[in-house]
Amino acid sequence: MTDFSHYLGQCQERIDGYLNDHLQSDQPLLERLFAAIRYSVTNGGKRIRPMLAYASCEALEGEVASADVVAATVEMIHAYSLIHDDLPAMDNDDLRRGQPTCHRAFDEATAILAGDALHAMAFDWLAAAEHYPPPVRLKMIQLLAQAAGPAGMVGGQAIDLGAVGRVLDLDTLENMHRRKTGALIRAAVQLGALASGNASQAHLLALGTYADCIGLAFQVQDDILDIESDTSVLGKQQGADIARDKPTYPALLGLEGARQLAGSLRDQAIDALQPLESGSLRLQQLANYIVQRHF
Repeated sequence: MTDFSHYLGQCQERIDGYLNDHLQSDQPLLERLFAAIRYSVTNGGKRIRPMLAYASCEALEGEVASADVVAATVEMIHAYSLIHDDLPAMDNDDLRRGQPTCHRAFDEATAILAGDALHAMAFDWLAAAEHYPPPVRLKMIQLLAQAAGPAGMVGGQAIDLGAVGRVLDLDTLENMHRRKTGALIRAAVQLGALASGNASQAHLLALGTYADCIGLAFQVQDDILDIESDTSVLGKQQGADIARDKPTYPALLGLEGARQLAGSLRDQAIDALQPLESGSLRLQQLANYIVQRHF
């Protein structure tokens, strides 16, 4: 695990450097906007989605540098979603990654624009990534758009907002989280595979199954941590889901049942990687990390 911890640190350092270098503007009138963008993207975070993109690329013997732009774009879409989710019209959160949320640190209008800008720039960066062949770029743009839109993250958030105070069955809860959380995780894994230049349909199918399982496991673990952890560790308000009367896996299954589900999903994810053989070590380690993390 020491070696894996070093790998996590390398990935975080790599993506943070790339984002810091590229999220800049030479236009003084946009200084406040880009300050809000950098504040939201580079103020910490686990960077799990970029890590998955890098690990997926490397699993198919791709050069890690070839995954920089896809790792960045999935993190930008993730950051945009957090900015907007934290707004008073949505979850009305004051704390994110241990710091004031973007609309608290700046203002609501600037936060909305920062999220809008990140969303647009992600697709601009992919479209401009000429080291990928045009058909691959088009596929990447489509995958990210589907993951970010009503078929994915936005649709999941809409279902989530409509579910407050309601009792959902397990299938409905799973559908919500496969969209809200899982879709972008799936995109990260598949974009990393495409960035390698070596992805076959069989690879994409196996990695899609892997990503579906860990995406759901990630959310189950989040629900557990909302009960068991505390605000200083989480970097956001502990117990927020309970306070908002949101449906969660522990509420439906109990804590032990939720832990068992997370472990089962982790095992299914690792089993799905068998076609990749020895190249999947980092992806296996990431699956374990996702269900063992404490923040």
